[in-house]
Amino acid sequence: MKQLMRSFVVIVAISLVLMYVVSRLNSAQGYSGGNTLTVYNWGDYIDPEIIDEFEEETGIKVIYQTFDSNEAMMTKIEQGGTTFDIAVPSEYAISKMKEEDLLLPVEHKQLPNLKHINPRFLNLSFDEGNRYSIPYFWGTVGVVYNKEMLNGKEITSWDDLWDPELRNQILLADGAREVIGMGLNSLAYSLNDTNKTHLREAKEKLDTLTPNVKAIVGDEIKMLLANEEASVGLVWSGDASEIMSENEDLDYVVPEEGSNLWFDNMVIPKTAKNIEGAHQFMNFMLDPEIAARNAEYVGYSTPNEKALDYLADEVAEDKRFYPDEALTEKLEVYDNLGKEMLSYYNELFLEFKMHRK
Repeated sequence: MKQLMRSFVVIVAISLVLMYVVSRLNSAQGYSGGNTLTVYNWGDYIDPEIIDEFEEETGIKVIYQTFDSNEAMMTKIEQGGTTFDIAVPSEYAISKMKEEDLLLPVEHKQLPNLKHINPRFLNLSFDEGNRYSIPYFWGTVGVVYNKEMLNGKEITSWDDLWDPELRNQILLADGAREVIGMGLNSLAYSLNDTNKTHLREAKEKLDTLTPNVKAIVGDEIKMLLANEEASVGLVWSGDASEIMSENEDLDYVVPEEGSNLWFDNMVIPKTAKNIEGAHQFMNFMLDPEIAARNAEYVGYSTPNEKALDYLADEVAEDKRFYPDEALTEKLEVYDNLGKEMLSYYNELFLEFKMHRK
């Protein structure tokens, strides 16, 4: 029995030593609790060199994880299996996360660089007073089109997509709010319409577009448009910028009837362990020079007004990606429609997809 006890004591002692060694190694590498920051963001949505600089400046090790939809992000945070200190949801997801008590308030006193954000991107309906979120990127939903393939024809209206000459020439992003929204906008209805008669009318109009729709696709839409597999695409503005950099014959427009104005903001999930580090990261990303470099890398529009001074004039003054207030006033931010209405949008979108077959 004494031999057994001695063996047990030895095993415990060795285990404690190993735990201490691992703890010291992790601490040296930035992996100990207070010295680690877990960031949950969209894929390819930050310049990796900026993360390296943040780590070097603060001594905080960043663990970077990615998601491909707001819904996937929210589900993982709700489950609580992984602790995230920073997440970057879109506006309607922020509204929903607030409702479900998934967010911590942001301490503005710890964010001196917040002063650089353009006031028109603050205090918006999905987070009044920016109590829970800080702007990261913004943009629009619109149309990329190939001027050469269309023989010089310009697209200015959603209704232009119904032109019979565009048969089998349109690619649509695989998003219910975007596609159903296109139908709603073409009928002068709100992107947040909850009138089922209006929504059904929009879906029926979309059904008449199907001869022109070549495919409904995901990220591959960028490659397909750049390679001239189709002449027109429904895309987000940042994707449009990336596509256009690959093919000079492409142009981007926000149709005159209006469209979506979207925002991706930084938030602190309620289960965060490194709240101080989260504020440090936010403030670092709000630095004008850092924000400008990040915008150059990602291709989306920065809400950081001072950062525009660090961007090339042809970028900062490009009205396609930095539209003035006259246009943005015609755009709508997606509201959180609630589970029931969002399910109805998804149902209509699925019907539209099946109608094509």
